[in-house]
Amino acid sequence: MTPIIILLVIVVFIGYFFLKGKRKPKITASNAAYKAILERYIPFYQSLNAVDKLLFEQKVSDFLEGITIEGVGTTIEDTDQVMIASSAVIPIFRLGNWRYSNLTNVILYPDTFDAEFQFEGEGRNIMGMVGSGYMNGQMILSRAALTKGFSRSAGKENTAIHEFAHLLDKSDGATDGIPENLMAHDYVLPWLKMIHHEIHQIEEGKSDINPYAATSEAEFFAVAAEYFFQKPEELKHKHPELYEMLFMMFMRIKR
Repeated sequence: MTPIIILLVIVVFIGYFFLKGKRKPKITASNAAYKAILERYIPFYQSLNAVDKLLFEQKVSDFLEGITIEGVGTTIEDTDQVMIASSAVIPIFRLGNWRYSNLTNVILYPDTFDAEFQFEGEGRNIMGMVGSGYMNGQMILSRAALTKGFSRSAGKENTAIHEFAHLLDKSDGATDGIPENLMAHDYVLPWLKMIHHEIHQIEEGKSDINPYAATSEAEFFAVAAEYFFQKPEELKHKHPELYEMLFMMFMRIKR
């Protein structure tokens, strides 16, 4: 074998192992660290039976294989990846083979940011957003908000689930609070009436739903989705009709 051929073989092997090392790790039985993160931080996963846990792990793995997660001003850790992927999987877990075709990458900032995407200085009050225009296909999240959403103090709120709910809403072409891909056409008007009733209750101070939900129909849907997945029993008790409508959208299983 000539020196040139030997050199080419070496280059090919180096390239192979370099690319292999760059692949995103899958959540499998051999990846105990990722499974431990799910068991420690993700209540939705913790509540599943053994079979559904395996399905959840596979969906998280598929998400991490298909979406780029990058940090700006911070380094991406295993916990960040699992929390982001879990936030994506939770709303679509019962929706068959749903894929976020309107998302290519998630950008993680260390903390809140402003409208100019700056995460230092004053006026930073944005915890997460789904990009549009030149930012289409991208999501920006605050690590502080991401982590809080899976903490004991989270309550009804989870910023990352909120943003993925916006993506579900946007999948029909409009972020308008009416996720047409999740509901039959006959339910659109009843859903809108329910939104406006609930917003009125919020404005009157007669609701425990986050006041941010009264901003618009789109924000109501995303806030309601947070509540549904964070505190389902509380939502069912305090807002039974809203719970039933959200159950119909997100939980395509026999009761």
